[in-house]
Amino acid sequence: MSFNQEHAWDLVLTLPETRRNSKPRTNGKTMVIDKGLGINETRDLLEMAADHIDFLKIAFGSSVLYPSRLMKEKIAIAKSFGVDVYPGGTLFEIAAYQKRMKEFFGRAKELGFTYIEVSEGTIDLSKEMRKKYIRWAIEEGFGVVSEIGKKDTSIKLESNQVIDQVAEDISNGSYKVIIEGRDSGKGVGIYDEEGKVKGDLLDAILEGVANIDDLIIEAPQTSQQNHLLLKIGPNVNLGNVQPQDVLTLESTRVGLRGDTLKRCLQNA
Repeated sequence: MSFNQEHAWDLVLTLPETRRNSKPRTNGKTMVIDKGLGINETRDLLEMAADHIDFLKIAFGSSVLYPSRLMKEKIAIAKSFGVDVYPGGTLFEIAAYQKRMKEFFGRAKELGFTYIEVSEGTIDLSKEMRKKYIRWAIEEGFGVVSEIGKKDTSIKLESNQVIDQVAEDISNGSYKVIIEGRDSGKGVGIYDEEGKVKGDLLDAILEGVANIDDLIIEAPQTSQQNHLLLKIGPNVNLGNVQPQDVLTLESTRVGLRGDTLKRCLQNA
């Protein structure tokens, strides 16, 4: 599947935001959370929006519930459109807890997954075990995205924790490091209980992380995506984007919505 196919208005209009990176890209990644799209829905989504999707995450541990044939078919479809696929971090955590990591990697490879998420949303891993799992997944031929943050809303994210963990994970081979946002975007990561961005926390993270492009910030709500795009720019890596919001997000990235068009016109 080729990238950057001709679009409906290519010969008439140019995009207001000229800085947006096209696929294949190393930043400006969009990770979509898939909570149960059927085969036809998956194909429809990718036919419409594959140019704007980099990762498809099969949410939580839900891939356990898929019939094997359909899981393999779904992954194959995504890969044919140039989209990487990985099972949610919860499934990794279950495998780690049950000490079935070798079997987990083997089955993930058999099903066709291209990436593994190493996370501690529910369990705790020592630094040594986290490093071991990242490097083990790479040795097995997977790309790795690691994640920082707990799903428990009573455990708050600390900027120093993020800064140190990002540096460590990247040095151990992780491609990107995700900041937890869940599928709600409330009370976890950089968000307060209402889903608003904690500005001081975000500023501290952005100031302390060596390379902002190493981060994927989960932002399931449109208001959160808009905030991060205006704060960081069109090529911020965003995750847990709902399938129905992919084109809305990309429109915002490239200045095709009023939220960012005004900024583009001011900068022109």
